[in-house]
Amino acid sequence: MEGAEILTLLLVLVYSQTCTALVDQISDSSSSVSAQNVNGKVQCVCENAHTCHNASCWGDMCFYTLVHGHEVRGCFDKKQREQCFVDSIPGVYAHCCYTNHCNANSTAPKKPVVDPKQDNMVLLVTLPLLVLLLLSVAVCALVLWLRSRRQHHHLEDTTMLKVPSGGDPTYGDIFDEFCTSGSGTGLPYLVQRTMARQISLVECVGKGRYGEVWRGTWMGESVAVKIFSSRDEQSWFRETEIYNTVQLRHENILGFIASDMTSKNSSTQLWLVTHFHELGSLYDFLQYSSLEPEGCLRMCLSVASGLVHLHTEILSTQGKPAIAHRDLKSRNILVKRNGQCCIADLGLAVIHSQSSDYLDVGNNPRVGTKRYMAPEVLDESIRTDVFESYKQTDIWALGLVLWEISRRTIVNGIVEEYRPPFFDVVPSDPSFEEMKKVVCVDQYRPILHNRLHSHPIMSAIAKIMRECWFQSPSARLTALRVRKTLSKLDRDYDSSMEKLKQDF
Repeated sequence: MEGAEILTLLLVLVYSQTCTALVDQISDSSSSVSAQNVNGKVQCVCENAHTCHNASCWGDMCFYTLVHGHEVRGCFDKKQREQCFVDSIPGVYAHCCYTNHCNANSTAPKKPVVDPKQDNMVLLVTLPLLVLLLLSVAVCALVLWLRSRRQHHHLEDTTMLKVPSGGDPTYGDIFDEFCTSGSGTGLPYLVQRTMARQISLVECVGKGRYGEVWRGTWMGESVAVKIFSSRDEQSWFRETEIYNTVQLRHENILGFIASDMTSKNSSTQLWLVTHFHELGSLYDFLQYSSLEPEGCLRMCLSVASGLVHLHTEILSTQGKPAIAHRDLKSRNILVKRNGQCCIADLGLAVIHSQSSDYLDVGNNPRVGTKRYMAPEVLDESIRTDVFESYKQTDIWALGLVLWEISRRTIVNGIVEEYRPPFFDVVPSDPSFEEMKKVVCVDQYRPILHNRLHSHPIMSAIAKIMRECWFQSPSARLTALRVRKTLSKLDRDYDSSMEKLKQDF
């Protein structure tokens, strides 16, 4: 019995001690939780921080930071919560926790040690895969390029334009489909190339130092094909560049359709395709046709309108620079069916943009036609760095063109036969020095027939001519002033004719 009593006593003592320890632990925990709940804070280990008091502090959370090797422990309040999230900052590590003394044993994670052998293995696997990927991309690109090239040739061999089922379109329909009234850039480039290969040359309608002009047919319509000689390649480049100017299209500027290099009889030809005008150039037209004063006014006004459009810079999103022709003459003006004219041959044109202070005179070695050269060009006093100088030479030539038209105008039953300017003082192919003597030294001007002063329209046109021929370039009229004067003359004549009809 004594052994059993001793064993019972021992069990009672052990149980008593265990309960006592458990009660103490529960009591400590309760007191800790109670303290936390009362204060609403946690107690943190505090090291290397200015808020430390007896190596501890109270806050909403505990923190541990490692900033470039310097360890700090302490506590944050709620306003400093964002400082717990600094993982993206190089050299800085932060850890936050929310229980008492939870930051006591916090440390920064150690960087993984990379095995050089493992690194080499990754390189050996990745490099061949990268090379294989690049080769695959190159092969795919080559296949796509060959495929597109084959499709391009197929399109050129068949047709580039779809004909609508409603009927056969004219080239004008297709031209208008692709170009708005202000584009001035002709058909899209690929369409130009395709169209040029489909043109059939019918007859040669003109020859000059630049090459030849042919009448061609495309889709049943007539087009003009200007074929440049190889020595005048710069003119083809320049004219193509000018005609591709945005917003160049105007009823008094020759309509551009396409430009192309094409191979004929194992030689390269430079083509410029434009609208065809069956009446030909103004020079040809005046050889066999005479005009009434109203027709003369219509022609003069149309030439002036075309020149105004060239000379004017258009400031917009797709603006147009100002352009000076530099070779304005009756051979470079075409006559339309409605009696108006359109200006052609822009191979010597000068481009100017006032907004960007840009002047492009081109690199064409050709000069203008000597018979139409202004005095400042002949005596070489022209300021080649000022765009206004080129516009003033166009005005001089415009006056000579108006004189050519007025000679073939019937007034009081009298009309003169066609003659070029200065026909009475220089030979048919005058030299530079001969023109310089007549225009600069003698200051000779074309003679105006007395009959012109007996008609109000012709008298006003004669006055405009004289104001285009001033020796001083700055004293000459502008193209805009010429057009406004002729427009007012046209309106006044129309109203007077309307009044006569009403009276009758």
